[in-house]
Amino acid sequence: MHTREYKLEEFGRLLDVLDELRVKCPWDAKQTNESLRPNTVEEVYELADALIADDKANIRKELGDVLLHVLFYSKIGSETGDFDIADVCRSLTDKLIFRHPHVFGEAKAADAKAVAENWEQIKLREKGGNKTVLAGVPSALPALIKANRIQEKARNVGFDWESREQVWDKVREEIGEVEREMTSSEQPSEKLEAEFGDLLFAVVNAARLYGVNPENALERTNRKFISRFNYLEAEAKKRGVSLKDMTLAEMDEIWDEAKRLER
Repeated sequence: MHTREYKLEEFGRLLDVLDELRVKCPWDAKQTNESLRPNTVEEVYELADALIADDKANIRKELGDVLLHVLFYSKIGSETGDFDIADVCRSLTDKLIFRHPHVFGEAKAADAKAVAENWEQIKLREKGGNKTVLAGVPSALPALIKANRIQEKARNVGFDWESREQVWDKVREEIGEVEREMTSSEQPSEKLEAEFGDLLFAVVNAARLYGVNPENALERTNRKFISRFNYLEAEAKKRGVSLKDMTLAEMDEIWDEAKRLER
């Protein structure tokens, strides 16, 4: 790996290139926080794709794209006189030191769980920080990620099951409530939607308690389904038939073949 001096040199070169682009490139020159925001969201999702695929080359590439956006927003902040990249780095460094008293202070934390619990308590005490435990959960997060984050924050202040096995009673209870609502109404209703929401929240809770990230788990299943369905579609095409003209049994046979090929 590279030396610290080389890392700083490359970081400085990147800042120089961005400064020049901001002046000389018509596209870069006209960008604003608002115009960059959609691209930033896209870049973060592309990084997430590379991470879940464990694609090292793409992880490096997408990290660079995300870093570019961090530097671009900082550049815009410097142009308005509000802040620059040094301010961004300093505030982050100060926050990391303040929130890790077990490293930079006298506090003790024996494991990652204790660190997370301390973290939430520290954030509540920060001047200008979150006033409530859940205030730091961004409202714009996708629902599945948000549910997991909400539960993590609640856990860090002691609001959690005494043992993880207890969560299955809650999952079964929510399944029962969904089934009862389904039989009581022929048409989908807000009540049924609410019950499904409760069930999904309970399943997310179970995943968290067993150390599974539900977002990653569902995305892996999405990718697995896409791969198997693409195989099914390709095999149907080879046989000269449309999926709509195949029986479910015929499709299941090809589906099982796709599963065997994964092993």
